[in-house]
Amino acid sequence: MLHRFDRFSQLDAGKLMGVYAESNLENTDYFFPDIQDKDEAVRKVEEGFLSYLELDFFQSINPSYWILEESGQWVSALRLNELKPGFYYLEALETRPDARRKGCGARLLTEVLEALKAKGPFILCDCVGKRNEASLRTHMKCGFEIVSEEGYDYLNDEADSRVYGLRYQFMK
Repeated sequence: MLHRFDRFSQLDAGKLMGVYAESNLENTDYFFPDIQDKDEAVRKVEEGFLSYLELDFFQSINPSYWILEESGQWVSALRLNELKPGFYYLEALETRPDARRKGCGARLLTEVLEALKAKGPFILCDCVGKRNEASLRTHMKCGFEIVSEEGYDYLNDEADSRVYGLRYQFMK
């Protein structure tokens, strides 16, 4: 089942953090390198993530959070901003580790693309790490193209040579 959330209050923080658990653990070394207790560091990363969602993401330009749910569990998620009519920026596509290699990320992305198509022509941009082969395959499977060797983060207005710039374009 596909869910779309337009407000922070609609999210189930526990289910969402379940989707991002692996990334949150990886981010402990970056954000809290001095905290030895990994459980404490993960809690702090989660608090920061949820604070960002509430105070920044959901206060930004036309935000929406999309979640794929299976058997009552949130298995894959992504964030979208509609920066101007018909122009979207995607970020944070993630799938729970126990749901990977089952097509969950591609199903989520495909369902989001279908929902956007129902609204009319659009362009959807994303950045994917050059080493993240699984995400690149998922995007390509769903019809994205690599359009630049340097990705562009439209929310922070900066380029990054560690990522590819990807685009999906739908013209009615």
